[in-house]
Amino acid sequence: MLTGLEMYGITLPLWVFFLIGIIALVIVWKLIKFAIKILLIIVVFFIILIGIDYFDIIGLIQNLFSGIISF
Repeated sequence: MLTGLEMYGITLPLWVFFLIGIIALVIVWKLIKFAIKILLIIVVFFIILIGIDYFDIIGLIQNLFSGIISF
């Protein structure tokens, strides 16, 4: 019966490998969730930017500042 693995003269039980695997899966899952959140933030930012450009709000702000500066 396989009760563990011997590496460098130390016998490690199988539950250690399962524990390491579970911890690795949790860390990878948290990284994936973080990356998805960042991606959603970037997508929403660009959608807002496209909407601002579509309604020419940037041009209005530029005209407003150029009018203030010219006085």
